[in-house]
Amino acid sequence: MDRLTLLHSKSFPIERYADALARESIELIAIDSIASAAVQRESLNVLLLDQELAGNGRPIPGIGARTVIIGIGLATSRKPLAGEEIYLNLPEDPPPGVLLNSVRRGYEFVFQRVRADELEEQLRERNQELKRINEIGMALSTVRDHSVLLDMILSKSRELSRADAGSLYLLDEIHGVGKVLRWKLAQNDSIAVDFEEKVLPITKKSLAGFVALTGETLVIDDAYELPTDVEYSINRSFDLETGYRTRSMLVFPMTNHVGDLIGVLQLINRKRPGAPAQLTAEDVPREVIPFDQHTIDLMRSLAGQAAVAVENNLLYESIERLFEGFVTAAVTAIEQRDPTTSGHSFRVADFTVGLARALDGLTTGGFRNVHFSTAQIKEIRYASLLHDFGKVGVREQVLVKEKKLYPLHLDAIRLRFEFSMRSIEAAYSRRKLDYLLADGPEGFDRKSEELDAEMKAEIARLQRDLEVIIHSNEPTILPEGDFQYLQGIATRGYQDVNGEWRLLLTPDEARILSIRKGNLDSSERDEIESHVTHTFEFLSKIPWTRDLRAVPDYAYAHHEKLNGRGYPRKLLAEQIPLQSRMMTVSDIFDALTAADRPYKKAITTERALDILKMEVADGLLDSALVDVFIEAKIWEKPAS
Repeated sequence: MDRLTLLHSKSFPIERYADALARESIELIAIDSIASAAVQRESLNVLLLDQELAGNGRPIPGIGARTVIIGIGLATSRKPLAGEEIYLNLPEDPPPGVLLNSVRRGYEFVFQRVRADELEEQLRERNQELKRINEIGMALSTVRDHSVLLDMILSKSRELSRADAGSLYLLDEIHGVGKVLRWKLAQNDSIAVDFEEKVLPITKKSLAGFVALTGETLVIDDAYELPTDVEYSINRSFDLETGYRTRSMLVFPMTNHVGDLIGVLQLINRKRPGAPAQLTAEDVPREVIPFDQHTIDLMRSLAGQAAVAVENNLLYESIERLFEGFVTAAVTAIEQRDPTTSGHSFRVADFTVGLARALDGLTTGGFRNVHFSTAQIKEIRYASLLHDFGKVGVREQVLVKEKKLYPLHLDAIRLRFEFSMRSIEAAYSRRKLDYLLADGPEGFDRKSEELDAEMKAEIARLQRDLEVIIHSNEPTILPEGDFQYLQGIATRGYQDVNGEWRLLLTPDEARILSIRKGNLDSSERDEIESHVTHTFEFLSKIPWTRDLRAVPDYAYAHHEKLNGRGYPRKLLAEQIPLQSRMMTVSDIFDALTAADRPYKKAITTERALDILKMEVADGLLDSALVDVFIEAKIWEKPAS
């Protein structure tokens, strides 16, 4: 309690009031001047201001808000104050009862003022604490990185409680073992901590285990002086190895809104205000204080928020793993349906993410201000992984088509040529027989040789035509070749078993074999190109989070070209997202270099890069992106 003092001049007749004042436990102090009164800062003071102390009308310097001034025999109109002091006025030579009442009133006034100031300061501190708790709660709710979240929980708990050190444990379950505590984090301001994550059994022998089992909060003033009847104990090995001194401790459960245990927080060595940032073992008895009830209540509030944040974070991670599994399964499913492009989506995702990271690290050039957050990188990756998912809407025979003609159609052509050859052989055999019947054996050998030569020439022509067809059936990467010879084949025919004239190669087959690039005709090309729209429609049905909502749009534009010659929407450069343009470069490069395409041979990296440059020259691809792709050698970098 504050000391009560009554200050008076040496000439004031204090003896007259001694008996009345003695009953109030008031310390009487005679002073020479007002300056002497100003030093009584730690007391609740009453100053009897008489003429001797008041002087000759000079202003009285401020003494402080903890002092009441009682004027004795001073003019009532005079206001001899220069501070926040309370002023009462009494006549000269007041009766003891009057003076005593005035002193009591004065003490009451100053006590209430000081108490109000203290309460106001406490209220201000509580408001600041609540504000910090709210800010911490908001921060915890936005952190997605699990390790960052745990670090924030422990560091903020130590900050609010002024704890020098602390540990955080999370409840976990191990198959075949059961529930355990996983020691996830340790922090210490005074010494370096060589921390390694450990698993602890949940028993009452350890502080954290006891709290996890019982749900109780442990408040320990001195960890080395535990009561003899408790089941838990402190492991002093850390202190012995490091020279640290563990004293006050607060160990409490982290439970969610329904009371389920999420983890345990352990705070060590609460510092007094103004303590050094780092403590030595010698500092501990002087600088470390127990955890008080207010701090305990504050930590419980923070622990509740932290538990919910951890639970939400773990749930978010499990949802992410679930969604990651769905994406992987979806990509695997479509690539199993189209084994010719196995691994393509994963490689395109790796290339595109690598290109994004390369752009993010540039400090010069047109992309120096381009930066991608972790969430944006994830968005790019998902869009790249799923860019071809719409192939589920494409007929499988078109999707896996290896040559220009479907195998069944080529087999039909082979049979026609085979039939035609056999028909030629039969026809020449009949001519030989007719010669024998008409002219006899004389001269038959010469005639037979002539007929055999003619037959072989016709069969050789058919074989050559079939070889041209088989060669023309192979798809090409770039426009090449002259297919006029095919048109000549399409005019030749044979007679079927009914004697009807049939074409060896139908006009439609000739048209398909004359495809100058790739292996698809226009209708099949349209069907393949429709996979982009199918992809967009499928991805648009997924309730993406705000961080991933652009995934459908990025995938939708991965076949658009800068000059508007892409598909399906014929977008121009400014309409194509940067993320899509990056994906386009990666997609083309992998399609060129992939060794798993049965309808074409893989080309070298150098040739593929030359083709990318040609696409740039034709106004199809972003020149700056291709330059970064080449300079950073994106194809050599593993996914990260």
